[in-house]
Amino acid sequence: MEDMEMICCQIIAQAGTAKSSFIEGMRAAREGDFTRAEKLLSEGNAAFAKAHDAHRQLLVKEANGEKIEFSLLLLHAEDQLNSADIFKTVAEENVEMLRVLLRK
Repeated sequence: MEDMEMICCQIIAQAGTAKSSFIEGMRAAREGDFTRAEKLLSEGNAAFAKAHDAHRQLLVKEANGEKIEFSLLLLHAEDQLNSADIFKTVAEENVEMLRVLLRK
Protein backbone atom coordinates (compact mmCIF):
# COMPACT_ATOMS: atom_id res chain seq x y z
CA MET A 1 0.00 0.00 0.00
CA GLU A 2 1.32 3.42 -0.93
CA ASP A 3 2.19 6.06 1.66
CA MET A 4 -0.87 8.15 0.79
CA GLU A 5 -3.20 5.16 1.20
CA MET A 6 -1.58 4.23 4.52
CA ILE A 7 -2.07 7.73 5.87
CA CYS A 8 -5.71 7.76 4.74
CA CYS A 9 -6.28 4.39 6.41
CA GLN A 10 -4.72 5.68 9.63
CA ILE A 11 -7.06 8.67 9.58
CA ILE A 12 -10.09 6.46 8.93
CA ALA A 13 -9.20 3.91 11.60
CA GLN A 14 -8.32 6.41 14.32
CA ALA A 15 -11.27 8.69 13.56
CA GLY A 16 -13.59 5.67 13.71
CA THR A 17 -12.13 4.62 17.05
CA ALA A 18 -12.54 8.17 18.35
CA LYS A 19 -16.15 8.39 17.20
CA SER A 20 -17.00 5.05 18.82
CA SER A 21 -15.41 6.15 22.10
CA PHE A 22 -17.34 9.41 22.06
CA ILE A 23 -20.64 7.58 21.48
CA GLU A 24 -19.89 5.05 24.22
CA GLY A 25 -18.95 7.93 26.53
CA MET A 26 -22.35 9.53 26.00
CA ARG A 27 -24.04 6.19 26.72
CA ALA A 28 -22.05 5.78 29.92
CA ALA A 29 -23.03 9.28 31.02
CA ARG A 30 -26.67 8.56 30.27
CA GLU A 31 -26.39 5.63 32.68
CA GLY A 32 -24.84 7.94 35.28
CA ASP A 33 -21.36 6.39 35.06
CA PHE A 34 -19.34 9.58 34.69
CA THR A 35 -16.04 7.96 35.60
CA ARG A 36 -16.41 5.61 32.63
CA ALA A 37 -17.72 8.45 30.45
CA GLU A 38 -14.64 10.57 31.15
CA LYS A 39 -12.35 7.60 30.46
CA LEU A 40 -14.07 6.98 27.13
CA LEU A 41 -13.91 10.66 26.16
CA SER A 42 -10.21 10.64 27.02
CA GLU A 43 -9.66 7.54 24.88
CA GLY A 44 -11.60 9.22 22.09
CA ASN A 45 -9.48 12.34 22.36
CA ALA A 46 -6.29 10.25 22.12
CA ALA A 47 -7.53 8.45 19.00
CA PHE A 48 -8.72 11.75 17.50
CA ALA A 49 -5.25 13.24 18.10
CA LYS A 50 -3.69 10.31 16.20
CA ALA A 51 -6.11 10.83 13.31
CA HIS A 52 -5.33 14.53 13.30
CA ASP A 53 -1.58 13.84 13.33
CA ALA A 54 -1.96 11.57 10.30
CA HIS A 55 -3.97 14.29 8.56
CA ARG A 56 -1.23 16.78 9.39
CA GLN A 57 1.23 14.55 7.51
CA LEU A 58 -0.77 15.13 4.34
CA LEU A 59 -0.89 18.88 4.95
CA VAL A 60 2.87 18.99 5.44
CA LYS A 61 3.44 17.00 2.25
CA GLU A 62 1.31 19.45 0.30
CA ALA A 63 2.94 22.46 1.96
CA ASN A 64 6.31 21.07 0.89
CA GLY A 65 5.19 21.02 -2.73
CA GLU A 66 4.20 17.37 -3.02
CA LYS A 67 1.07 16.95 -5.12
CA ILE A 68 -1.68 15.22 -3.15
CA GLU A 69 -3.91 13.27 -5.51
CA PHE A 70 -7.62 13.43 -4.82
CA SER A 71 -9.27 10.05 -4.31
CA LEU A 72 -12.39 8.58 -2.79
CA LEU A 73 -10.20 7.17 -0.03
CA LEU A 74 -8.96 10.66 0.83
CA LEU A 75 -12.50 12.01 0.68
CA HIS A 76 -13.64 9.25 3.05
CA ALA A 77 -10.75 9.97 5.42
CA GLU A 78 -11.63 13.67 5.49
CA ASP A 79 -15.29 12.83 6.09
CA GLN A 80 -14.46 10.49 8.96
CA LEU A 81 -12.14 13.05 10.57
CA ASN A 82 -14.80 15.77 10.35
CA SER A 83 -17.45 13.42 11.71
CA ALA A 84 -15.24 12.49 14.66
CA ASP A 85 -14.62 16.18 15.35
CA ILE A 86 -18.37 16.84 15.47
CA PHE A 87 -18.99 13.83 17.71
CA LYS A 88 -16.23 15.05 20.03
CA THR A 89 -17.99 18.37 20.59
CA VAL A 90 -21.43 16.77 20.92
CA ALA A 91 -20.14 14.14 23.36
CA GLU A 92 -18.39 16.68 25.58
CA GLU A 93 -21.51 18.85 25.70
CA ASN A 94 -23.88 15.93 26.30
CA VAL A 95 -21.78 14.49 29.12
CA GLU A 96 -21.71 17.87 30.84
CA MET A 97 -25.44 18.38 30.33
CA LEU A 98 -26.19 14.95 31.77
CA ARG A 99 -23.89 15.65 34.68
CA VAL A 100 -25.95 18.77 35.49
CA LEU A 101 -29.33 17.13 34.89
CA LEU A 102 -28.58 14.04 36.96
CA ARG A 103 -27.46 16.16 39.93
CA LYS A 104 -31.06 17.31 40.39
